[in-house]
Amino acid sequence: MSGYTMEPATPMEISPRVLPSSDQWSPVLAVPAPVCRLENFLGAERAGALLEYAIARADDFTAGTVVDPLTGQVSRKGRDSLVLPVTSEVFSAHLADCLPLVQEVLDHRAALTRSLTVLTAHGEGGHFGTHTDASRVRDVSTALSAVYYLHRRPRGFGGGQLRLYDTVVNDGRARPAESYRTVEPEHDTIVFFPSSAFHEVVPSTCPSGRFSDHRFTLTTWISDEESDARPDARPDARPDARLSRTAQWMADAAEGTRPLHDAEGDHDGAMPVALPPSGPATRLRTSGN
Repeated sequence: MSGYTMEPATPMEISPRVLPSSDQWSPVLAVPAPVCRLENFLGAERAGALLEYAIARADDFTAGTVVDPLTGQVSRKGRDSLVLPVTSEVFSAHLADCLPLVQEVLDHRAALTRSLTVLTAHGEGGHFGTHTDASRVRDVSTALSAVYYLHRRPRGFGGGQLRLYDTVVNDGRARPAESYRTVEPEHDTIVFFPSSAFHEVVPSTCPSGRFSDHRFTLTTWISDEESDARPDARPDARPDARLSRTAQWMADAAEGTRPLHDAEGDHDGAMPVALPPSGPATRLRTSGN
């Protein structure tokens, strides 16, 4: 116990003379990007089989690309990774089953009916600079991004963390912040976050140089096919009842990264796949329900 006598403290008032009168109250709001992380997403057997599949398809991967939001030109600027467009009924079913829970955690209200998925591999120097996923979906304000991690154990790579940047709101204007949270690439885990969130993959190392030691992911963009086709679903048509206030701020900040012209297809060749109906109920339950 403390040796101090437990006596009531005397209330004190801080006089206005203590603080400079020239100070102005001008707070800046920093909003963290909401994120939902699930462990043991596919299970040991399926995760292991998927990793071996990715390694076996080494010769089919190609260089990942980006889209300039103003010109629509496709390049590799700011990105060093390998990609392989894929589809999977099993993976889509897992996504559909967990989405009700994920949407509750993220306070996400929009319908989600389809996905685009690519396998990615990051080796020595692999990275993806700060960006949003606006080039992957028409309505970035309502879409979700998901990154599922795969790798050999023990890890054959270093780095490769995901950084999710906060959104700063000042005088009604939203922009990406310098602050961020970090997500470690753990085997058989998946993270979901709004596609409007600014994020990056920090550089990785791969001392062995072997493809099997790379950092692998299944990266997926989940959206609503019907709302994508409606002009009034675009971010410049807000307010949108489907969006939380946080989602609206993030969409405002991401607006400058949305391509001005719709592309005919995904720049990495991913194909849209309809999500099946969800299986067993996965919504959060409160005690007594």
